[in-house]
Amino acid sequence: MLQNTGKLAGCTLFITGASRGIGKAIALKAARDGANIVIAAKTAEPHPKLPGTIYTAAQEVEAAGGKALPCVVDIRDEQQVGEAVQKAVERFGGIDILVNNASAISLTGTLETPIKKVDLMLGINLRGTYLTSKLVIPHLLKSSRPHILNLSPPLNLNPVWFKNHTAYTMAKYGMSMCVLGMAEEFRGQIAVNALWPRTAIQTAAMDMLGGDGVSKQCRTADIMADAAYAVLSRPKDYTGHFLVDEDILKEHGVQDFEQYAVQPGHPLLPDFFLDDAPEVLVKQMEQHGKYHWVTPTFKPPPPSSAAAPTSEPIETTFGAIRGVINEDVVKSTQGVYRFDLSGEHGGVWFLDLKSGAGSAGKGEPPAKADVVMTMDSSDFSKMFAGELKPTLAFMSGKLRIKGDMTLAIKLEKLMNRMNKAKL
Repeated sequence: MLQNTGKLAGCTLFITGASRGIGKAIALKAARDGANIVIAAKTAEPHPKLPGTIYTAAQEVEAAGGKALPCVVDIRDEQQVGEAVQKAVERFGGIDILVNNASAISLTGTLETPIKKVDLMLGINLRGTYLTSKLVIPHLLKSSRPHILNLSPPLNLNPVWFKNHTAYTMAKYGMSMCVLGMAEEFRGQIAVNALWPRTAIQTAAMDMLGGDGVSKQCRTADIMADAAYAVLSRPKDYTGHFLVDEDILKEHGVQDFEQYAVQPGHPLLPDFFLDDAPEVLVKQMEQHGKYHWVTPTFKPPPPSSAAAPTSEPIETTFGAIRGVINEDVVKSTQGVYRFDLSGEHGGVWFLDLKSGAGSAGKGEPPAKADVVMTMDSSDFSKMFAGELKPTLAFMSGKLRIKGDMTLAIKLEKLMNRMNKAKL
């Protein structure tokens, strides 16, 4: 863990989305120096599915040694942001640091993303970051320690990071473009940088995206808090950088990254937008013997010497699937899946986990599919055998998903059940 240096003592940080997750972790790290924290977030009342409010976060900040100002802020609302900024200046005498952390995500394709979701992502990620920066910058210009830190990725125009979720990428890159432009615009006056994690971070959003079990593939938010602290402790001429948490901490002498793992020793899920993730990074890790990304527990039996139909490997997989589905699985899932497979054993297959005790087989599903998954037949077999993580397949473009993403995530539970049964 990066040790506190006291460099942020007395500084006032305005952090969006600081009621939970990475934003709160950064707030608590700064609070240990005795910093003032403006918690600018929407959650004033407890959420049924998400932990924490601005008030519980404020209590934690105070307990850590800082001073807190909780403000109900929707960063899409200019008036709410303006009022929070004014309250911060009145309470603490100014603002030294802005952390643009608040973000919205929907990993869906163009035809599957409702315009309401597009507006939400652009409104929070891009416009909200720009708006908050615009209203805070006049106060940063009066500070002796002025920083803006956006939690956004390096600008990477590799199409692989666009094709499965164009709207999200545009919105997230909007935050990074703010860094690119404002760093030059205010060079010599304000440090403006971006910070992004090398691996997935355990947050409420990741739990919703990845479902049960994804947390053990993540690092804790502490790694981002430590990295942010290292950046914000630098002078204002340190600007215009697109930083990765692991890299900046290595520069500060951190060598043990297992301390940040939710489950030390477990394979880690690479984050989006970095070209050495996921496939190249996986190979590098395996070559260095640090991680074993695949633990096959189910292998289809070898084909008989008799001539087999071209769909036999897929039929074997579906035979295994039929062996684990039942009324309980159907009751907990309530989804119909269609698989459009290409390659050597291509064809259309279905999995009905909505009616009766469930069914699976070749051909069109008996009812309209809630989720359509498109991938190569060999990758499909690997995915259900536990040799290819669905999230990794999706991130690397091997798996395309149309329809209900929540139901797509639920399907991973069935795969885990198959592997545990050692079929």
